[in-house]
Parts: sequence; C-alpha cells; structure tokens
Amino acid sequence: MRLANLRHSRGALFWSLHAMGWCAWGLSHYLGALLHEKEAGYAKVIATGALSGFVLSAPLRLACRALWSRRPAVMIGGALLCAYVAALTWRVSVNIAYASFMPADAWMHLTSFTDFFSGTISAMYLMSCWIGLYFGFRYYESMTLQREAVLRSSALAQEAQLKMLRYQLNPHFLFNTLNAISTLILDNRNATANSAVTGLSEFLRYTLDQDPMKRVTVAQEVEALNLYLKIEKMRFGDRLKIEFAVDDAAASVLMPSLLLQPLIENAIKYAVSPREEGGVIRIGARVIEGQLQLEVADNGPGLIDASRV
Repeated sequence: MRLANLRHSRGALFWSLHAMGWCAWGLSHYLGALLHEKEAGYAKVIATGALSGFVLSAPLRLACRALWSRRPAVMIGGALLCAYVAALTWRVSVNIAYASFMPADAWMHLTSFTDFFSGTISAMYLMSCWIGLYFGFRYYESMTLQREAVLRSSALAQEAQLKMLRYQLNPHFLFNTLNAISTLILDNRNATANSAVTGLSEFLRYTLDQDPMKRVTVAQEVEALNLYLKIEKMRFGDRLKIEFAVDDAAASVLMPSLLLQPLIENAIKYAVSPREEGGVIRIGARVIEGQLQLEVADNGPGLIDASRV
C-alpha cells in the first residue's frame, strides 16, 4: 500500500506506524543484547516485550481519542494515568518472560509480588512518548485539515467571484449595442445592422459557452476581444482606434478567459465615449522573466485630482 493511500486511511496508517515503532524497539534491544553478549533466552524476552507492547499499547489510541477534546489539565492527567496503567501491565508481561526464558542464576527473579512490577517507571516514559507521538500526529493532522479547508474555501470563493463576474452581463453594454442596432435599422443600414446582430450573438455565445475556470491562450483571448471590439467599432466608428502589441512568445501563454474585456469596456466608457475625437486603446501582452504581462492602456484624460477641483 502506498503512503498516499495510507494517509487517506487513518486506521491503516495507525497500525503501520504502531507496528513499525514496536519493531524498532525490538530491533534496538536485540542489537544491544548482541553488543553486551546476552544469553540466548534474552531474544525471547525481547520478542515477548515487543509483541505484548504492540498489544497492550494499542488501547491507548481509544484513550487518546477520548482525551483529545478535553481541557489541557484533564488531557495531561488522563494521558499520564493511561501511560502508567499501560506501563504497569506491560512490565508484568516482560518480567514474567524474563523469569521464564532466562537461566536461574540471572539477576532478575520474581522473589516477591512487587518484582512483577519492576521497571514500571522507566516503562512509563516509553508509553508517555507513545502518547506524545499520537497527540503530535493528531495535532499535525488537524492543522493540515484546517489548512486544506481554508485553501478550499479560498479557491471556492475565488471561483464563485470569477463566475459571478464572468456571467454578469453589463446592461450598459447591451443597451448601447441594441440602441446602435436600432439606429442602424432606422437609417435603413440593414446590412450593417445585421452584421452588428451577428457579432453580438457570436460574442454572447462565446461568453456563455466558455467555462469561466478554463484558461485560454492569449491568441484565443485576442480573437474573443475582436468579437467585442467589432461591435464597439460599429458604435464609435473612426473614434475608436485599437492597437494590438502581442509578442509571439506571449501568444501561446495561458490566461483566464475574458480577463481583459472589462478593462477594455471601462476604457471605452471613460476614455473614448466622452471625447468627441474619441481615443486610442492599446492592448499588449509580453513575457518578462517567465511571467505573462498584460496591458490595457488608453490616451484618455486619466483620473481627476480632487484636490484641485
């Protein structure tokens, strides 16, 4: 099973790490036994300790779950109590195994009842580390889930905002376009009016059919803008001048669809429409240090300095 699959299965991840931890404990003690030249029976003691530790410490998971949402004082106190109980029962099994598998002249003998619990305090440190690691993994998991939730919420908010802007048809644009088409019909310029209606339908079809979250190339974006500008050119005629400055390197770069259309519409509204002589709108795209730079500029009057009014 791959690690990525284990992360999505908390049970499988827990049992895998749990088994790896006790195997590591057993391996380290076995290497220590070889280094200190312990008797052959000591390997059975280690195996018993690893197996019993695996079994007896597993219920700590349930205890940690119950303590996770409690107050810090209750969590710490309950964790220490659980660690002590687990260490106590574990040391009993290890001490019995030691007396059973080691020779009679070994240093450890169960000569009294208290000898069954020998080594409980040191074992409690081990169980406390187990609980600490569990809480650490649980805290990391909760922080990761919160971070992912925040990222998902942010992405959904941005997607909703983009879709809202994407599907929000500007009434001002539609009103002016339909009014211009009506004027053309009244002037018996039927061919031009028909061309305007065709251009409007093509632009509306593009805006409605295009996925708001889909990215298009700069070249495709320019084609869509030409549909929009074709309609505006019918309204303003020679008063509206368009200049494109798209580098060849930028033509195939991906970008959000119809990103520039609101900027161009704003430039037409404030830089071209109020002026009798019209204006020039420049649309540029180039790649600088691996980043796509888009530009919409006009020769309009610019912002008015309110302090001078």
